[in-house]
Amino acid sequence: MQKRAYFKANWLAYLFIAPQLLIIFVFFYWPASQAMYWAFTLEQPFGGGNQWVGLDNFKAVFSDETYWASIWRSIVFAVLSTGLAMSLALVLALFADRQLRGYRFFRVGMIWPYAIAAPAAALAFRFLFNPQSGVFAYLNTLSPGLWNPALSGVDAMTAIIITQAWKQVSYSFIFFLAGLQSIPRSLIEAGSMDGARVMRRMVDLQLPLLAPNIFFLLVINMTDSFTDSFGIVDILTEGGPARATELMVYKIYVDGFQGLDYSGAAAQSLVLMGLVILMTFFQFRFIERRVHYT
Repeated sequence: MQKRAYFKANWLAYLFIAPQLLIIFVFFYWPASQAMYWAFTLEQPFGGGNQWVGLDNFKAVFSDETYWASIWRSIVFAVLSTGLAMSLALVLALFADRQLRGYRFFRVGMIWPYAIAAPAAALAFRFLFNPQSGVFAYLNTLSPGLWNPALSGVDAMTAIIITQAWKQVSYSFIFFLAGLQSIPRSLIEAGSMDGARVMRRMVDLQLPLLAPNIFFLLVINMTDSFTDSFGIVDILTEGGPARATELMVYKIYVDGFQGLDYSGAAAQSLVLMGLVILMTFFQFRFIERRVHYT
């Protein structure tokens, strides 16, 4: 009987995990603890100590109408960008899974955008959505003023939603395609022999079996829309026009780094964290009930 291998020196195992633990502590736990401390104190912009103020920072945040507006904009942004990204990714995955002509090229090409950083994607879309050049300039010649993200809040919000969705499509595409390929071909062929067309097989067979993938991507993409949209907003619209695209994560930056209200920004970061936790709990508590794992 073969004996179980184990380390005689525990220090070697601790040595291997020490760099990862150090990174987690320095870049996550330490900033998080500082944010919690600043949220309940009054942090001086240029140093000079802290003053304990309790819940005053949270009272100031929740009494600010612009902050409630940023919450509403963040929810709209997260829902629309996630819905658009997952819908497009599902359609593309269905086409790639059918092995149409050139499907290998599309499989590889659809993954590439995931490697592009959010600021780089926003910079590219900034040129794409420019109302004075390209496709949108031509549309403005047909109907003057039809598209101008610098003046229209709806156009600016549409621009960042499309950019965020484009950034998320590749990630969702990978999981949808993997889920489709895990479905037994015999099941699809049996449905085809019974007379079910492509749309009927997709609705009755493939989508129910993709429920775990859909739920997982819903949680990940919604969380990403709330927490990882700063680069897109900062490069594309800078929160404008007239704060029309000032999402929660961007307002933390504006109040903290531009307004030097560190305590208020820290309180906002805790509210954002609480909102994401509450949203994730709601998804696991109510939406996961409809998910059937095979």
